[in-house]
Amino acid sequence: MANSAVPEQKPDRETPKFSNEAKKKFDELLTRYDSKRSALLPVLHLAQDEFGSLSDSVVEYVAELMDLSPAQVTEVVSFYHMYHRHPVGQHHLQFCMTLSCWMAGSHQLYKNTCSRLGIKPGEVTPDGKFSVAKVECLGSCGSAPIVQVNEAYYENLNPEKLNRLINSCKEGEPQTP
Repeated sequence: MANSAVPEQKPDRETPKFSNEAKKKFDELLTRYDSKRSALLPVLHLAQDEFGSLSDSVVEYVAELMDLSPAQVTEVVSFYHMYHRHPVGQHHLQFCMTLSCWMAGSHQLYKNTCSRLGIKPGEVTPDGKFSVAKVECLGSCGSAPIVQVNEAYYENLNPEKLNRLINSCKEGEPQTP
């Protein structure tokens, strides 16, 4: 006899919704483009700023707003390293792992940073200040190794410069080492 039991339902997730201010920004963004789809990248930035990351429920919300499928939005989110599917730290350190940076030592800087901060990739430090990730090509091969902290690039790093950069983050804002 087939099991006719109803599958256990997951608890309802709170459906994300833009604040009034973000909704105004969203509406204004749409006026800058010929089609809604063309506005997807800035709308994703807005959603990430509003909700902290682009979780499944946020992706579904954006898809609905943009008249797209969640799969279409996920394709874009997963392509660009600037979008985060999970919350990241106040200072999100992204280490380039393509050949130039790897040969210049980015892999060792990455390992040392994880060890120093006591976190694994995808984790956030308990104080919420740091997260660490590997990314592909940050487009600065001539100044390898490079680390992107949030939106800023820090080039020609070595262990001492990286330590100064991390210390400046701990004190407030990242400074060029």
